[in-house]
Amino acid sequence: MSITDENTAQAATDAPDSGPVVVEPGAFLTLHYRLSGPTGDIINTFAGKPATLSLGNGELSPAVEQRLIGLPEGTRTAFDIPAGEAFGERNPEMQQWVARSLLAELGDPDEQYQPGDVVQFPTPDGLSQYAGAVQKVEEARVLFDFNHPLAGQPVVFEVQLIGVLSLIHISEPTRQAEIS
Repeated sequence: MSITDENTAQAATDAPDSGPVVVEPGAFLTLHYRLSGPTGDIINTFAGKPATLSLGNGELSPAVEQRLIGLPEGTRTAFDIPAGEAFGERNPEMQQWVARSLLAELGDPDEQYQPGDVVQFPTPDGLSQYAGAVQKVEEARVLFDFNHPLAGQPVVFEVQLIGVLSLIHISEPTRQAEIS
């Protein structure tokens, strides 16, 4: 058992006996989830290792997080999220041409782009990345779509809550005085 597992187990035993722990804002979650749209799955952790995340840190969209609030640990359910609610509407301004010279500067100058390829770009501060999907390729430039793949589409969000660690249920460990 890892230290994290021991802390989680201790926190679970320190929780009040008022029933299962429920998801609250700021809770740490271990879960399997699937996000799918009309063309199929975009993310699916059910076949592999579960995800761990903290609500409110931007790891899931606010619309997806809202559906988790109040669910008890152990729940497995699915939600139909209307088009545009989970990841916003498609924004035509998020489709942009990028010069091949810039692409060569940022990556492999010999890269051959094809429609459907997903390319990672560094953020201006260099601390993170964002993705763009190739839409069209021309000799001197490439058209990328930087919208989320599920933007403007209805989404099915399926979740299985394996563990919920709520900060209000964590108490200070009991300290015992040493007797000499």
